[in-house]
Amino acid sequence: MKLTHLDKSGKAKMVDVSAKPATEREAVARGSVSMKPSTMKLIQDRAMPKGDVMAAARIAGIMAAKKTADLIPLCHPWP
Repeated sequence: MKLTHLDKSGKAKMVDVSAKPATEREAVARGSVSMKPSTMKLIQDRAMPKGDVMAAARIAGIMAAKKTADLIPLCHPWP
């Protein structure tokens, strides 16, 4: 399989994708969080001193998805 974003010496290069047909793709991300049971209880009870942890996490996830092309090298932005 030829990697289009690498030249013959293996160095990264720009690739023109403007004429490439649209394709459907799927990405899966996984992660884990470790915390004390007392912290989990505060989150579940929505009693964290700085506010709703889950709402902040949702917003962070949405913002990260919108910035994927800025965060992952050689990733093209979505139209």
